[in-house]
Amino acid sequence: MATPKKGRNASAQSKPGRSLALILIAIVALTGGMFASGHTKPRLGIDLAGGTSITLRAVPEAGNEAAINKTNMDTAVSIMERRVNGLGVSESEVQTQGRENIIVNIPKGTNSEQARKQVGTTAKLYFRPVLATEIAGGKGTASPSPSPTGSPTDKPSGKATDKPEATDKGSASPSSSPTTQGRAVTDALKADATPSASASDKGDKAGPSPSGSGGTAEADAGALQAKYAKLDCTDEKTRSTVGDGVKASDPTLACGKNSQGQWQKYILGPAEVDGTDVDKAQAVLNTQTGAGWTVTMDFTDGGAKKFASITGKLAQNQSPQNQFAIVLDGEVVSDPYVRQALTGGNAEISGNFNQQSAQDLSNMLSYGALPLTFKVDSMTTVTAALGGDQLQAGLIAGAIGLALVVIYLLAYYRGLSFIAILSLLVSAALTYTLMALLGPAIGFALNLPAVCGAIVAIGITADSFIVYFERVRDEIREGRSLRPAVERAWPRARRTILVSDFVSFLAAAVLFIVTVGKVQGFAFTLGLTTLLDVVVVFLFTKPLLTLMARRPFFANGHKWSGLDPKSLGAQPPLRRTRRPSAPVETKEA
Repeated sequence: MATPKKGRNASAQSKPGRSLALILIAIVALTGGMFASGHTKPRLGIDLAGGTSITLRAVPEAGNEAAINKTNMDTAVSIMERRVNGLGVSESEVQTQGRENIIVNIPKGTNSEQARKQVGTTAKLYFRPVLATEIAGGKGTASPSPSPTGSPTDKPSGKATDKPEATDKGSASPSSSPTTQGRAVTDALKADATPSASASDKGDKAGPSPSGSGGTAEADAGALQAKYAKLDCTDEKTRSTVGDGVKASDPTLACGKNSQGQWQKYILGPAEVDGTDVDKAQAVLNTQTGAGWTVTMDFTDGGAKKFASITGKLAQNQSPQNQFAIVLDGEVVSDPYVRQALTGGNAEISGNFNQQSAQDLSNMLSYGALPLTFKVDSMTTVTAALGGDQLQAGLIAGAIGLALVVIYLLAYYRGLSFIAILSLLVSAALTYTLMALLGPAIGFALNLPAVCGAIVAIGITADSFIVYFERVRDEIREGRSLRPAVERAWPRARRTILVSDFVSFLAAAVLFIVTVGKVQGFAFTLGLTTLLDVVVVFLFTKPLLTLMARRPFFANGHKWSGLDPKSLGAQPPLRRTRRPSAPVETKEA
């Protein structure tokens, strides 16, 4: 009698131990990575861990109230999200409320304090020429020595540093006299009234300047110098309002701290380069020049040309008109002076930076300036008490649901429920370890909707087991013994499981793409657990059932196995292969 050919499925499942060993190795590796990284618990969102909720209100600039519109508000939301995420703060929420408010929810955790400081910072960066400067509260002009001025390297490396020059700068030169200052301010105002005011003012003024513009410039210069003489940069309230409403194309007043920690006041010319000309910024520890932590910037092609032009002009002047001030949100963070044009396409901001402040500044410059100015209307601390209560209620509901599923499996499938329960435990172990590892890896944080997604996944996983078990029982009802029934049922059950999980994953993916905030946590968890369901069914449930089919308890159809042919309505005798519907003539030897 001819022996039947062994099918592809039988051959593939002849060693189910390989699949079980593979998933066991994966669990051990993930668990080991979790303990090795020190992240043994999933990172929690703001509703479970607590945090800070900030309400920001957009403040219109003078004469530009129309700037508060949907486009600029959406742009501000996008920049804030990138800034916070750039610091590694996970599960932050940034969304608009009404026409002029933005709500920012920052969970408690690493770098959350820095995120609170940065989120509403406008980060408008300008490079302005220095027309006059002195120590706040001092009389007359100050020499560059006590200020954070410096000189670039002798070679045109393209970096302006704050390293003090070795030459003696202890006394004021004639060029820094009040008369020279007034002439510099007047010349700047006159230049601003001409078509070629500055690189940042192109296109704003066209045509010849009106007659008498020189007298107007002198009057404006006198008014600016009068404000400069009264400016007290040691007063915080005064510092917060100096320069408000001033256009980038106009001269302005500013304050800043020098290397000795003293406040210094400035008269600055029109902006020649701004933050939009910066392509990339990063914090660097400068050990060669001894400048400490600095922020290096790479300019765009257009920004590099502007920077080379302004440094070339300043190099022809005497101090302090050969300095340029790097102004961030109205405050001078550095005021280096130059001796030659810097054409390298990059610059370096140095000053009183530590590692954290340098990284904060580079982060803000890298993701751009906010298109609007924001004021903090309210800042409240969110406690985790309410979220903890809701989490406890959710976990209780999930435990009740899981218990009902287990009871159903025990009552209906009996011995097969052992395989289903082990599969649920394997799925839970994979889900937990992945959530713990994805926190530091991609910033995933577990919130209440994510917990709901994990609870929903219990039903999806149990449904896959039921589909496969019912296919096996159908094969037994047709008269087959258990081992061939397990192999014949798998291809049919596999197609159904894959289609069902694909639909669930597609729904989760669409939900993740089209939603924002906490709903994305639900969609992400649902998609993750759906993928894990496929892994568990293929690498654990099917191989384990193949091994159990070789045990007499299941193979002989014990009444507590869940595979009893009599209770399933099968008619003996059992057969291993399907009988042909019509007799086939055979040729006897």
